Amino acid sequence: MSYRAWFQCINLECGATYPLNSIIYNCKRCNSLLEVQHDTKQLARRSAAAWKKLFEARYKTTQWPFGSGIWGKKEWVLPEIADDNIVSLYEGGTNLFWAERFGKLLGLDNLWVKLCGNTHSGSFKDLGMTVLVSQVKQMIAEGAPIKAVACASTGDTSAALAAYCAAAGIPSIVLLPKGKISIAQLVQPIANDALVLSLDTDFDGCMKVVQEITKDETIYLANSMNSLRVEGQKTVGIEVVQQFDWHVPDVFIIPGGNLGNVSALGKGLLMMRDLGLIHKLPRIVVAQAQRANPLYRSYRKKFKSFEPMQAGKTLASAIQIGNPVSIEKAIRTLKQFDGIVEHATESELANAAELGDRMGMFNCPHTGVALAALIKLVKRGQIARSERVVIISTAHGLKFTEFKVRYHERQLDFPCRYANRPIELPPRVEAVREALQYALKRRSRLRV
Repeated sequence: MSYRAWFQCINLECGATYPLNSIIYNCKRCNSLLEVQHDTKQLARRSAAAWKKLFEARYKTTQWPFGSGIWGKKEWVLPEIADDNIVSLYEGGTNLFWAERFGKLLGLDNLWVKLCGNTHSGSFKDLGMTVLVSQVKQMIAEGAPIKAVACASTGDTSAALAAYCAAAGIPSIVLLPKGKISIAQLVQPIANDALVLSLDTDFDGCMKVVQEITKDETIYLANSMNSLRVEGQKTVGIEVVQQFDWHVPDVFIIPGGNLGNVSALGKGLLMMRDLGLIHKLPRIVVAQAQRANPLYRSYRKKFKSFEPMQAGKTLASAIQIGNPVSIEKAIRTLKQFDGIVEHATESELANAAELGDRMGMFNCPHTGVALAALIKLVKRGQIARSERVVIISTAHGLKFTEFKVRYHERQLDFPCRYANRPIELPPRVEAVREALQYALKRRSRLRV
């Protein structure tokens, strides 16, 4: 069977369409964002059972390119791209961590963490970047004038873009807010030969600049307002359902910054429903840092209005965004999924991240935001003990070792409840025995 996809304006009153090989990010008629639409009637000619069988047969195989968690679902992502133009680092296929101890501490029987950071560049951004860079490679092969791909970033997007462009042999440009990302995140695009521009502003300032420079069609925009990214990121929900033997969790909790990931999660789940693979939708919870919470503020007003804000400095630096470009898509998704928006203070997110670490995780601060939101919702009774809950962990904790060191050294400006500093001792058996006796007595049962 042949399948096709195209860009379409998200404004239902407009509905303008454009080919996927167009260099375009907003609708030319009404300036709204675009999204990728698929020929669902053609996709529906294959039964739900047949799709499941196909996806299962491809999952994590060595057959190019279908072993990728993204390209194993190629027909649902970019059906018309040539396999030779796919740029894949075998992204996706990340494990679901059964957070049994953390769940029991909260009174939950079925808590899981989708470890999207266990991928090539260490974050979920790989899921979308493989799609975008693959499409760029195909466009260049077709004669498009693209000379480089650019993004504004708080760290993870730049790392993914640089890695995939390096693999494809396409120059990359990244604009970063000076002094506002971790060293680990800064060194990734540098190592992958990106042109790194450190601007004395925040992410929103970087975003304004990159939108201007990409008006030149030789520089292609890679931020999440480019809906090609969403096509890859939407597979995370599909993959979770597949990992649960095609059963849908009751609740997803996902950190929210620029908000492309929220709409992506919803899009994949809606596609599954529309094609008959699932028959119910979960609730989606978006978790924001209190210092960068414009969506939460809009939610508190029942989405009757939205006001951008100046994001304050937060440990959850990747979601330190006050004017998210995907706000319209995110609000639409939350309305479709009985959505909730919660936020977390710096103390709450840091302590939740470390509490999770003590139970076998190794959390980035953004996952800490999601865990803190979970704790609040359980305490308020908005998540029931019997519900299956999935936390989307967006990045690997190794990208944020500075944050973790500062936490355990008690160098943050709030009480670090679970800090665990090394005990310095002379090299004597008696000193070690005394320290063990004292320390093991002090270790008590963890409490939230």
